Amino acid sequence: MKKLLGTNYNAKNTDAALFIARVGIALLMFTHGIPKIAKLSETPVQFMDFLGLGPTVSLCLAIFAEVVCSLLIMLGLCTRLAVIPPVITMLVAVLHVHSSDPFVKQELGLHYLLTYTVLFIMGSGRYSIDHALFKGAQQK
Repeated sequence: MKKLLGTNYNAKNTDAALFIARVGIALLMFTHGIPKIAKLSETPVQFMDFLGLGPTVSLCLAIFAEVVCSLLIMLGLCTRLAVIPPVITMLVAVLHVHSSDPFVKQELGLHYLLTYTVLFIMGSGRYSIDHALFKGAQQK
């Protein structure tokens, strides 16, 4: 019971939690990105043009953030860099796309945003390619 209620830091538990959060959030975001690939074949492309770059470029940026970055996050490869595009995408979703919607429509984007922020701060953890590649640099 003491272990269950205690607040002692345990590196193995933290690494396991980071692995679960990293793979889980990336898989969920990946499922949002895959259907967007089919939208590229629409003529004309129907997608929100947030930065004035055109709907096709905006869609490609969203696909990059939701598919490519999700794969990197799942693997734990360049995790801190890989979470930046999804963070930007979720900020756009919450603050621009769903800004006038009720909170329930914004909530999912906020969940993603919070998890990506934790991964940005904490990194990918021991169970990742980042750890295998850079473990010597982390110990200094």
